[in-house]
Amino acid sequence: MTNNITEGSGSTSSKEFIHFLNIARRSVFENANVLIMMQQRQLLAEEQANQLLDELDMLCRKLTNFQKSLQKREG
Repeated sequence: MTNNITEGSGSTSSKEFIHFLNIARRSVFENANVLIMMQQRQLLAEEQANQLLDELDMLCRKLTNFQKSLQKREG
């Protein structure tokens, strides 16, 4: 996730940066899926999984809001 954001910060346009933020956002979903699978396989306690999923949810919301703020500037 952070690598996508870092790579995108070197973009020459907001549109390109938004693309990298979208990749980072999709990585959040991918990580959430890994946590769910780990919890289902009892490799991670439900409480821990829920806490981490909440943090991923917050990160996803921040990325989405950041994307929207950049889109408004482009608009």
